[in-house]
Amino acid sequence: MPAISNKGKSMPESPIRKLVPYAEAAKKRGTKVYHLNIGQPDIKTPKVALDAIKNNTVEVLEYSRSEGSETYRQKIASYYQKKHINVSATDIIVTTGGSEALLFALGTIADVSDEIIIPEPFYANYNGFATASGVKVVPVISKIDDNFALPPIEEFEKLITPKTKAILICNPGNPTGYLYSKEEINKLAEIVKKHDLFLISDEVYREFAYEGAKHVSIMEDESLAEHAIMIDSVSKRYSMCGARIGYIVSKNKQVISTALKFAQARLSPPTYAQIASEAALETPQSYFDEVIHEYVDRRNTLVAELEKIDGVKVAKPRGAFYCIVELPVKNADDFAQWLLEKFEYNGETVMVAPAAGFYSTPGIGLNQVRIAYVLKKEDLIKSVNIIKEALKQYNN
Repeated sequence: MPAISNKGKSMPESPIRKLVPYAEAAKKRGTKVYHLNIGQPDIKTPKVALDAIKNNTVEVLEYSRSEGSETYRQKIASYYQKKHINVSATDIIVTTGGSEALLFALGTIADVSDEIIIPEPFYANYNGFATASGVKVVPVISKIDDNFALPPIEEFEKLITPKTKAILICNPGNPTGYLYSKEEINKLAEIVKKHDLFLISDEVYREFAYEGAKHVSIMEDESLAEHAIMIDSVSKRYSMCGARIGYIVSKNKQVISTALKFAQARLSPPTYAQIASEAALETPQSYFDEVIHEYVDRRNTLVAELEKIDGVKVAKPRGAFYCIVELPVKNADDFAQWLLEKFEYNGETVMVAPAAGFYSTPGIGLNQVRIAYVLKKEDLIKSVNIIKEALKQYNN
């Protein structure tokens, strides 16, 4: 039998999706499953985006330019300029989701066996993208007791080697919901300039900042022009996960011209999705105001309910729509599978994402799960009550 590649064998499973067969089996048994495991918002996609698809006059679905249509990139640049990010259309490449933007970024800046430092826990697919690119992830651990704040900058310096090419952050964070302060961004800016590294910031949740906090983009710092690479996406901002449109943004001309070669190799991003995404830029601010209000309510409800359970510790997020929860169990993977395979409460159960898959350090996060608060408040209350009852049974 022909052999599978070592790269393929080492490609990690998604901690978010690997439990899907158990969830499907539970549903077939007639059990209702509340999905707390995946960041698929139930917020409606802006009507202006859907109408652009329904009412368009396209007669031939042609390739677009490899870097995305010029009119769309110009409008993206205008959107950023309103956010105090001074970029032009030539600093932007439209990609097939933020995932492809990350792959292009890694392919552009790193060779096989080069290293990227990432505060963990981090978005699980960073492990997959690194494996696909032959890049080594070097984790620096942030802790639930510190609400997953940026680790001391000295911890980063200890890890820098001649192989180090970049520091990668997610801001606000998936899976932690942590929102980096301006002071923390400044510390990262100083270290990448000092050691001549890239700073990659995944900012797909930029709109989701709570309690009056302001999202600080690495692109706002003009001194980082040659170091900063921003990853963005329409998926969460406009509840358009299925559009698969993202961007890589940098004022470093070599980064953009190199990433463009990767974009040319895959030809072009999807045309219809660009039409919808371009129209989505006309979404009124009132849409975001309502969405943020809803997520703050959901976050507060979830955290308050979880804190009522003995032995549970929860980090309070200030952005995105995730939180990490520490449970009184030894193995959250086993607990998450048990919830779907062997447990129900009044004909219902929940699906969570075991947090160990969001770390690259072995043995860390084994008793943690990530919860996405993308369901309405009543469902979140029901879900936490199910978890409370499940913990009683599981631990007995």
